Amino acid sequence: MGDKIYVPYQEAESEFVEKRSRFIGHIWPVDSEDQAQELIRRVKKQHYDARHNCWCYLLGSTVVRYSDDGEPQGTAGQPMLAVLQRENVTNAVCVVTRYFGGILLGAGGLTRAYGKSARDALAAAGVAAMGRWTAARCTCPYPLLERVKLEAQATGGTVDGKTVTMTVKPGDKVITDKYAGTKVTLEDVEYIIVKQADILAIVE
Repeated sequence: MGDKIYVPYQEAESEFVEKRSRFIGHIWPVDSEDQAQELIRRVKKQHYDARHNCWCYLLGSTVVRYSDDGEPQGTAGQPMLAVLQRENVTNAVCVVTRYFGGILLGAGGLTRAYGKSARDALAAAGVAAMGRWTAARCTCPYPLLERVKLEAQATGGTVDGKTVTMTVKPGDKVITDKYAGTKVTLEDVEYIIVKQADILAIVE
């Protein structure tokens, strides 16, 4: 598995009131700028009567965007962005809607309020770790299964652990598909090796 990245686990919303101003935080996991911009437009349309809809988003390690949407420069979008960056979260878009309550909060108050709103929304969403995996199929005898698991885990991998429970026992007589199995001879005795799925019936 490659390096992990951290993303919001799900869409979430938070809300609180600070000196009569109502702050509504929204956050989503996203895969593209188009998706992020569409979600921002959706919030602006939904809260068209709000004084501000400030936003930020990150995609990978290269795309970083934010907007104060009319708030004093550096008091909204950047504090929100800082919350995501401190938590090492990417592939996320956050929008904080403010309904002005008539009391000025000052630069410090705005910075704290927008940061809190983003932080609360992220806490509500939760954070998921994602990584790039390479899938490989490996068939091995059952006695070697634990060894294969250990080797995979040692390199940061995992084994899906699909175990076949045998429904036949030594000595059972079985009926198989006509063309199933592979003939082998051991010590002049001929055997047919078949998959359990190719066994049609067990003769009682």
